Amino acid sequence: MPRGVNTGFGGSADTRTRGVQELQLTLIRELHYGILNSSSAQASAKEEEKPTLRPFRKHVLPPAEVTLNEIPHSWVRAALLIRLNSLVSGYSSVRLVVVQRMCDLLNLGITPQVPLRGSISASGDLSPLSYLSGAIQGKSTINVWTRSLEGGSTLVTAAQALADNGLSRVDLGPKEGLAIVNGTAISAGAAALAMHEAHHLVVLAQVMTAMSVEALCGTDESFDPLFAKVRPHPGQIEASNNILHFLRDSKLICRHQSRDDALRQDRYSIRTAAQWIGPALEDLALAHHQIVIEINSVTDNPLIDASNNRSLHGGNFQARSLTSATEKTRSAIQTIGRMLFTQCTELINPATSQGLPPNLVADEPSSSFVMKAVDLMVAALQSELGFLANPVGSHVQTAEMGNQALNSLALISARYTHTAVDVLSQLAAAHLLALCQALDLRAMMRRFLEQVKPGFVEKTMALLKAMGMTDVSSWDKHLSDLWNLFLARLEQTTRMDAQPRFNSIAKSLIPYLIDIANSPLPCVSDAPGQSLSSELFLGNITSYTNNLAVLCLNTHHVVQETYFTHHDATPFLGSAPKRMYEYIRYTLEVPFLRTQVMQTPGSCSPRTNVCANGKGEGVDESEGRKKGKTVGDYVSRIYEAIRNGDLYGASMACLRDVRANTDAPKQVDQSAEMTTMKGEGAKRIVA
Repeated sequence: MPRGVNTGFGGSADTRTRGVQELQLTLIRELHYGILNSSSAQASAKEEEKPTLRPFRKHVLPPAEVTLNEIPHSWVRAALLIRLNSLVSGYSSVRLVVVQRMCDLLNLGITPQVPLRGSISASGDLSPLSYLSGAIQGKSTINVWTRSLEGGSTLVTAAQALADNGLSRVDLGPKEGLAIVNGTAISAGAAALAMHEAHHLVVLAQVMTAMSVEALCGTDESFDPLFAKVRPHPGQIEASNNILHFLRDSKLICRHQSRDDALRQDRYSIRTAAQWIGPALEDLALAHHQIVIEINSVTDNPLIDASNNRSLHGGNFQARSLTSATEKTRSAIQTIGRMLFTQCTELINPATSQGLPPNLVADEPSSSFVMKAVDLMVAALQSELGFLANPVGSHVQTAEMGNQALNSLALISARYTHTAVDVLSQLAAAHLLALCQALDLRAMMRRFLEQVKPGFVEKTMALLKAMGMTDVSSWDKHLSDLWNLFLARLEQTTRMDAQPRFNSIAKSLIPYLIDIANSPLPCVSDAPGQSLSSELFLGNITSYTNNLAVLCLNTHHVVQETYFTHHDATPFLGSAPKRMYEYIRYTLEVPFLRTQVMQTPGSCSPRTNVCANGKGEGVDESEGRKKGKTVGDYVSRIYEAIRNGDLYGASMACLRDVRANTDAPKQVDQSAEMTTMKGEGAKRIVA
């Protein structure tokens, strides 16, 4: 007689009973040991959640919001599907009615309330799966969530839910209770959903890296195919190919070998991004493969080999492969987070940003610090990711009378992986806000340079002529040298407010002008063809620097006001950064941040008495709520788009563009394969 038919279980398998049907009921009943919030408290909590419930999205399953003590609905539904996929394989000795009733739970939206904690995932997820079994038994002690007419969820007993839907309760036969609970479905469902989101996040990270290259005025040279050719790791090949094509048509990247000054290599956060992302892609690919195998496996014990009239006792319920997969996933998430964190902090810090203002301010640096809080935020989030990357599987405790001395802790590992996914989503949201801000600042500076250069050239040529430089052939060199000095000083003075900054930049050109005058102080003579007097020479230079500073300041104000009104960085962006920028700016309506946008509606500046709408009057409170009022509001808006899957539409479109335009290797992200596998399982169940 197979174990679990007339014997005890685990460390009590040496007992025998004649009450084979009662044995299954006892097993299920005594596995209901998990902690859940009271029914009324849970129902109240779900009522509050109803306005934020989102329908199934094309690109990602609904956010798995972990409540205090309850497994999220999406995990439970995934577990139902996976357990069904195992049972219909025919090695578990269950009747069709058991499979059909579990299928009814899925199709009718009846979701058992399952405790979050208490499984060591050794002999499977015994206790969590017992709540699924209790639901099909129609037990009055088991609560389930059912779809309400209003589109939300209502908490009722399993008995009531079955009755309301005209379903009969299932009386478990020999081994059927054990067949339901002796498996890895809960851990596998949670792991599969976490993996699905991790795949999307790693694609998004590659798009954000391309945006970081542009925002830091980096080069695409780092992603040249030669690097991957001579070091052919598949993940590196994948990442470098993607990022290179994401940067196609960019006007912001630099070709360093074409620079006239000393060679400058990009910082590691973008120069070695492909080599950093590559191993994470490979880890995710292996983790994905492990999970796909698991969700299409038979994981209970004993196995019934009906064709050969055998029952086999083994350990397919040991979920260590899932622990392995989820711990690789968390490690990859921490790796990606560290890269995004470094890119973000290098944008915010003027010492590393290649000419961006401190804290990415669009206003005067002395009166605005818009991204300083983001700098703090990403540090906190990355620190948490570092903690979450620690292994769970090394904390095994002997359990169940010493019988389960090895246990996988797969569900615990999957839970922490979901937490890591959520933390990385927050970090990515903060970095996306900073990236779009940085790209707008780059675009605004480009517009400034386009408008100020003609005036710069005109004033400089007039000065050279006034200095008696009749050799017109040398003017181009002097103009080029002075313009490059001007650009260098622009990059070095980002911490200064506009007026002192432009005064300083203009005066910084004086040493070069004295140099080209051919003597420390030219000879005293203003006769034609002779050198200028010292007094006239100094007067010309003073007039030039003053006029140049005024030109720059006036142009700065005009460009700034124009760009604030019509900000658009897309003419300068590569294909993927452009798509993501448009999504953030136009779909999510996250604006270019400045003091006027950030002020609380109705508040006035103490110095100017100009209110938040710029007209000396308050902004309607509802409009303020719609647009958001703080950095946190805008980060939250991006975060929600990541978690509900909308933003992934933009990032995956970028990836499809790469595939359409190249013979690129298949994306290491295999979400589509996982979806297909689960779909095949569902078809098998229906059949």
